[in-house]
Parts: sequence; C-alpha cells; structure tokens
Amino acid sequence: MKLIYNIFIFLYPKAAWLISNKNVKAAQWIAGRKNLFPLLENAFRNNEDKVIWIHCSSLGEFEQGRPLIESIKKKNKEHKILLTFFSPSGYEVRKDYTGADWIFYLPMDSKINAKKFYAIVRPSLIIFVKYEFWFYYLNEAKKRNIPLLLISGVFREEQPFFKWYGSFHQQMLSCFTYLFIQNQSSAELLNSIGFQDNITVCGDTRFDRVIDIAEQFAPIEIIERFVQNNQVIVAGSTWTEDDEELDHYANTHPEIKFIIAPHDIDEDRIEECLSLYKNAILYSEIVNRKSQDENIDLKKNVLIIDNVGMLSQLYKYATICYVGGAFGDDGVHNVLEAAVYSKPVVFGPEYDKYFEAIELIDANGAFSIENALEAESVFNKLLNEEDTYKRMSADAGNYVRSKAGATEKILKYIYEKRLLTI
Repeated sequence: MKLIYNIFIFLYPKAAWLISNKNVKAAQWIAGRKNLFPLLENAFRNNEDKVIWIHCSSLGEFEQGRPLIESIKKKNKEHKILLTFFSPSGYEVRKDYTGADWIFYLPMDSKINAKKFYAIVRPSLIIFVKYEFWFYYLNEAKKRNIPLLLISGVFREEQPFFKWYGSFHQQMLSCFTYLFIQNQSSAELLNSIGFQDNITVCGDTRFDRVIDIAEQFAPIEIIERFVQNNQVIVAGSTWTEDDEELDHYANTHPEIKFIIAPHDIDEDRIEECLSLYKNAILYSEIVNRKSQDENIDLKKNVLIIDNVGMLSQLYKYATICYVGGAFGDDGVHNVLEAAVYSKPVVFGPEYDKYFEAIELIDANGAFSIENALEAESVFNKLLNEEDTYKRMSADAGNYVRSKAGATEKILKYIYEKRLLTI
C-alpha cells in the first residue's frame, strides 16, 4: 500500500497540471503551490511565537474546525495559528480569514516536503480536521514528538483502515496522539483494530459552528423584500439533479417563494437554473439595480443566488429547507445549517454516508425523497398540515442543540494535557 500511496502522490500534481487548462480548481491547485516554500520561509522567518498548525481538506472541514480555531485564538494570544488547506474550495474562499495568522495551501505530501515544512513552521501542536491522512506529514509529527490531534473524525467500515490490507493506513492513525471522533460506530471500528486508549466520542464540532452562525444571524434586506409574508422553500447547495426534481413544483406554485442557492455558480450553471425555473430573477440583478428603492418584481417567485457565503443565513427565511447533493453519488450537503433554525429539512436519497442526516431523519426533523412526485407530496404535507410542520420544526432544532459541546470537550483535553505550554 505504501508503494501505491507513493505513486499516487507522485502522479496527483501531474494530473492536476494536465487538466488545469480546462479545470478551474485544478488551475488554482497548481497556482496556489507555486513558490510555496519560499513564501512559507518568508512568512515564518522572524517568528518566535509558538505555532498551532490546523489543517483542513476543504471548506466544510474548515467550518468544522472554526469553533476550535476561534476559541483557541481568543484564549491564547501568545500563540499563532497556521491554517492550511489541500483544496482550492477551502483556500480560495477563506484565504482572507482573520482568525488565523497565516493561511497557505499544504505542499503535496512527500518525505522531503514534510521535513522542509516542519523545519520552517516548527509547530508545537497539530490539529487535523475530520480526515485527510497524509503519511509523511503525520509520520514526521510522530518522529518529532509533536502532539497531533484528529477532531470530528468519522470512520466507516468500507475504509481501508479496516480491511485486511489496512496496515499502512493503520500506521497513519498510530501517529495521532488523540482521536476525537463523532460517533460510537466509529469508536467500535477503531476498537476493532486496536485503538482504544486514545479515542473519545465527543461529537461533531459542526454542531457548535452552526449554532454560532444562527446566534449571529443578521437580516438581509433584499431577501426580506423578496419573501415578504409568503411561504418559502430555500434550496441550498443544489446540483442539476436537485433542480430537475424541484423545478416543476416551483413553476406550478407561483404563490410560494423559492430561494435557490446552487453549489456551483459558474455562468453555465446559473444559465441552467434560469432555464429550469421559468419565473426566476438573479440576486445580482436586484443588487445591481440603479435604484435600491425599486420594488422587486413580485411576479417572480424564484430567486437564484449567484454568489457564495450567504447560504447559512438564507435558511433562516425558509418555511422548508431543501439541502442538495443527495441525488448525486457524493451525497447530501450540510443539513445542520438548515436544521439549526428549527425548520424541516428535505433531501434526496443518497445520505447513508452522513450520520447527521440519518439521525435527523430518526429524530423526525427531516424527510428523504426519491423523486419530484415525493418532493411535491412532502412539500404539500408540511405546508398544509400545521401540527406536522410545528412538530417537525421543533424536532429539527432540538436535534442540533442536543449535540452541542464537542468544541469544549476538545479544549478541555488540550488544557488538561497542557498541550499549549509545550
């Protein structure tokens, strides 16, 4: 397996370069790593403070790690935080995040790169969020005896850690000082391969994050003008497959306001949304009007969000929340951003990899649908049966709040073990 891993890390940058002229994210991945070590050397040349290195694969993992980042930063002014991303989806959106002192792409894993990285950064504590297991970076931390934590980890039986050929991946797990995992099934899997004394089931820090976001909600004037006193369905992180299941209901129910926030907002995707939703207006059209006092065309019942960063606030305006992704192979996106506002959540059939989606259904806070006919049935039920709607709304919100507290459990361990004084 180590040979296969080495082949992978050798070929990955080359594959990214080959498709970079056609793929925006691949181009960003390549460009972001250009002259990366000189940039790191320049950033850390005069640093004498202790460094906490926090690594996230992408934007979703950053949101999981954010409550911990901000809690540590608030209470430990003498430490500095290095935040790294593997994916452009995280780095490009959060490269100006003020909660970290430095933000960089992570150099591609290799023995040479790992040694060079540690020599420059000299971290005193390392935190990996959820997953991303880079052998040479993890192994170098163990060699240097640097405390290394995994937070919000989640494991599934089909992962290589738990296969007959999993010794290489188990070796990576053995590099961690402590593993903070999301659920009991992950603990049982880890127990089965000999990890018992350095694991704790403490939940998912995303629950703390979405609660923070909800508590900091600020009204969005344009959205309020659009929805007025109507029933509203907010569909977030939608893909083509989602919109093809939703468009008929939106087109035949002009009395209901729809807010559609596509997962991707490139020009072709936005045009696709405009072709599917026959009575739609773009958010940017309203923003760019010469007179902000001009009334929104009330005949439009669909507002398409053609920017990023608003979704977690938009769910507040929903009567019903629809979360996209679950009509594709990768599965449903973040259902917690919606449920935290005590709103019923609806999503497609592919959600079995996401325990929070499973638990939300079990808690009576969500429905999974198979097609457009089921979507219509569920929407009509929730919009017309007040008792069902109120009960489901309360159950969704109660589920999220019952799972809060993972951040404090991790912080307690860090302080009790004096990991910030090493």
